[in-house]
Amino acid sequence: MPSGVWSLWRRVMFGLVTAILFCAGPAAATPYLVADAASGQVLIENEGAAVWYPASLTKLMTVYVALDAVRAGKLTLDTPLVMSARAARMPPSKMGFRPGTEVTLDNALKMLMVMSPNDVAVMIAEGVSGSVKAFADDMNEAGRRLGLHESHFVNPNGLHDANHVSSARDMAMIARALMREFPEHADLFGIGALQLGNRIMPNHNGLLGRYPGADGMKTGFTCPAGFNVVASANRFGRRLIVVVLGSPTAKVRTLQAADLFDRGFAMGGGSGSLESLPPSGSGVARDMRRNVCIRRNAAAIAAAEEANIIESSHVAAAGSGGVFSVFAASIAPTHTQIPDEKPVFNPVPVFVGPVPGWKGTVLAARSTGAAPTAAPDDVKAYAAEKPAALGDAAAEGEAPNAPTALQGAVRTPPPTAAPGKRPVRRAAAETRAKKSAAAKMIKAEDHKIYNERAAAQ
Repeated sequence: MPSGVWSLWRRVMFGLVTAILFCAGPAAATPYLVADAASGQVLIENEGAAVWYPASLTKLMTVYVALDAVRAGKLTLDTPLVMSARAARMPPSKMGFRPGTEVTLDNALKMLMVMSPNDVAVMIAEGVSGSVKAFADDMNEAGRRLGLHESHFVNPNGLHDANHVSSARDMAMIARALMREFPEHADLFGIGALQLGNRIMPNHNGLLGRYPGADGMKTGFTCPAGFNVVASANRFGRRLIVVVLGSPTAKVRTLQAADLFDRGFAMGGGSGSLESLPPSGSGVARDMRRNVCIRRNAAAIAAAEEANIIESSHVAAAGSGGVFSVFAASIAPTHTQIPDEKPVFNPVPVFVGPVPGWKGTVLAARSTGAAPTAAPDDVKAYAAEKPAALGDAAAEGEAPNAPTALQGAVRTPPPTAAPGKRPVRRAAAETRAKKSAAAKMIKAEDHKIYNERAAAQ
C-alpha cells in the first residue's frame, strides 16, 4: 500500500477508534472553551465554568499582577528581583539560580512564560508584594476586579493545592485582560525560545510555529490538573482565545486546541459572553491523576512529552466535538495538520543580574521586623516546597529536568552577539541526551510495573 494511502488510512482508523471511545465514556470529556478576544463572546464551550486546577496557567495571572504593579509605579521592568532561599527550594521546573541571584523583572517574566520556572514565579511574587501570601492576596484582588467567577489563588506558580482553582472561563478572562490592558507586552506570550548564555531554551507551547496564526499564551501540567493550555491565534485580524483543560497528554492538548481554533475561525458570532456562562454547580475540582498519571510518575510523563517520544502528533482530538468532529478532523482536507517537526525560532536573549549602571531599588522577600531578604514564615503559601509534594510538582512546568541555566551565577552580562552555530549544535546534543534519558526513564517505569504484576501473580 502506498505510504500516502497508508498514512491516511491510519489517521481514519485512529479517528474512528477515538470516536468510539469518546462515545463510550462521555465522562472523559474535560473543559474547553473558544472565545472571541475582542468581544468576549463564547463560540464553543464544554464545562467552561467547571472548577479546575489551573497548574502553570496560574502564571498568566502572575504576569498580570506584576504588570499591574509596574503600571502603578511600584517597580519597573528593569528592577532587579532577588532569588530567596525559599524560592530556590521550589520543585522543578526551575531555573536553578542560587539564593541571592538578581534577575530583572523583564527577564524574569520572559523566563516565566517560556520555561515556566517555579522558583522564578516565587521570586517575582516576593519582589512585587513582599511574600507569596501577600502576592496571592493581590492575585485574588485582581481577580475580583476582573470579575473572575471560579478562581482562588494561593501561590504564583500553580503548584498543586486543593484550594488553588480556576476555570476555562476565568482563564479566558485573564487572557483577554492581558491583551486589552497590556498590548505593549503582547510579544511576551509568543516567545518561541530563550537564550541564556550558551543555552537555547524552547517554549513548551506546541502550537507556536505549528498552527498558522498562533501567537502565544501559556501551558501547564500537574497530575491532578492534566495537560492545560491557554492559547491565542490571529487570522485575518480576528483573534480567538482557546482554553483546553485536563488533556491526557501534551500532544492531545495541542491537537484539541488546533481543532477548536479551526472550528472557531469557521464560525460567526457567539451565543453569549464569558461572564454570562452559568455556574457548573460544583465547587470541587476533578482530580485527573488516575487518567493521566496512573502508570508513570509525573517526571517521566513530562520528560517524555518534552522529548516528543511518546506518540505521533496524528492522535485525534477526542472530547472537543463528538464523533463527527473527531472523524472529520482525521480526514477533512481543511483540517489544520500539526507537523511533527519542531519549529526553529530566533531565541530572545535574557541575562542574569541588573542592567548595566542600575542604581535603583533591588526588591526581595520582605516581612515585618525581618531583614529585607528574609522569607516570611508562611507554611501554606510555600507548602509546595515540602518533599512530599515533589511527586506531582516535578512536572508542573512540563520540564522536570529543565536546564538549571548558569546555576550558581549571580551576574551574567547580556549577550552581545547573535547565537552562532556552536550553541545550536550544543542544544541539539542536549536534546538527544534528553530523549535518551526520557526513554530510559519510561523503560524503567514499565519494567517496574511488569515486575510488580508478576510478583502479584
